[in-house]
Amino acid sequence: MTPALSSRTWPDVEPGTLLLVPVGSIEQHGPHLPLDTDGVIAAEVAARVAVHLLDEVPVLVAPPLLFAASGEHHGFPGTLSIGTEALAALLVELVRSAELWTPRVVLVNAHGGNVFALEKAVRQLREEGHDTAWVACATEDVDLHAGRTETSIMLHLRPTAVDLRRAEVGNTGTLTEILPTLMSGGVRAVSANGVLGDPTGATADEGRCLVAELVRDVLQRVRHAAPDARGHLAAPAARAAGRVPVQA
Repeated sequence: MTPALSSRTWPDVEPGTLLLVPVGSIEQHGPHLPLDTDGVIAAEVAARVAVHLLDEVPVLVAPPLLFAASGEHHGFPGTLSIGTEALAALLVELVRSAELWTPRVVLVNAHGGNVFALEKAVRQLREEGHDTAWVACATEDVDLHAGRTETSIMLHLRPTAVDLRRAEVGNTGTLTEILPTLMSGGVRAVSANGVLGDPTGATADEGRCLVAELVRDVLQRVRHAAPDARGHLAAPAARAAGRVPVQA
């Protein structure tokens, strides 16, 4: 039976179910990637993680949350953002509702702009006694936004939605270099085409490997990691260093 919550009837929801909630965005991803890129990645990673967990625990995957915190992309048409406060409130109410029938909720996030909302919501929920955490879909070598990594992943997951003819190099500076201007003026202030990185050389084969790596990482965290002070299921090395992988 599919792990998708939306396809179940209520009697099919088993006691003790773990609920994975993909959290993405609707925001520009350069001239060549679709607006729902982050949601596609979060939903696919969550679905594949769920399949691996099915023999261990009842698990379901909620429909992805796409309206999120993407204000840094407001300089580009098509971006839809509800902001940090609204997203945090939405997550709190969603988990309160879910935990009337499920003992544990993990928010699977694929957009870095959501992190402040996730931290705020999960902190409040855990203080209320909910078994809730969040986990990042990211690799240590991820590029910042709409570059080779995300392009490769989308060529693997949804190749018909990628237009490589329009793929362009964007701002290839490091986050440290661009962060002050990014924080004050948004992505448009540092990249006219919305790309932070270089999609050149992206391939579906590379995307397949990247997705497999994301799934392994998230699966291990959901299985074994405890929430850190931010509510994040961080790997031991990341917890020790106090860092969370960057996602744009």
